[in-house]
Amino acid sequence: MAELSTVARPYAKAAFEHAVGRKALEDWSGMLTTVAHVVEDDDMRRRVLGNPRLSGAQKVDALVDICGDAVDDDVRNFLRLVSQQGRLMALPAIAEQFELLKAQEEKRIDVDIVSAFPLDEAQQDKLASALSKRLNREISITTQVDSTLLGGVILRAGDTVIDGSVRGRLNRLHEALSA
Repeated sequence: MAELSTVARPYAKAAFEHAVGRKALEDWSGMLTTVAHVVEDDDMRRRVLGNPRLSGAQKVDALVDICGDAVDDDVRNFLRLVSQQGRLMALPAIAEQFELLKAQEEKRIDVDIVSAFPLDEAQQDKLASALSKRLNREISITTQVDSTLLGGVILRAGDTVIDGSVRGRLNRLHEALSA
């Protein structure tokens, strides 16, 4: 999977810089997300993108036809460029990398919170406020419940993971005592 993100990074960066230059960051975000969803479809992968009898241009035309008005001429040209390099299958990773660059530009970060019990609004707001101050970014929270944690929370913000769960603390204590 690391290889796919490595392949996607320069395309995402080029698309991002183009979108910023045109002040069309939100538009490009939507268009790339749409294209990525179409590419992720199993039938599209098997019948069109994986079809060796179709040229790259034909694959792009099919992709654009399915997306319809959801993509503009700039994105069509971008898809042609990606296709010429044989990287159409990397479009979901390109869209993901683009979103990371967009979030960084907007000083925004998505945080996943896994807790042992459901968090109420006040708890979520308190965590969001603390994280916003610590990371100096606008925070968007998604929550999950995992009863195996016993208590506490695990926070995932990009590459940062903060394990404040009871299970995590017990594991660290076990490792310290075993060493």
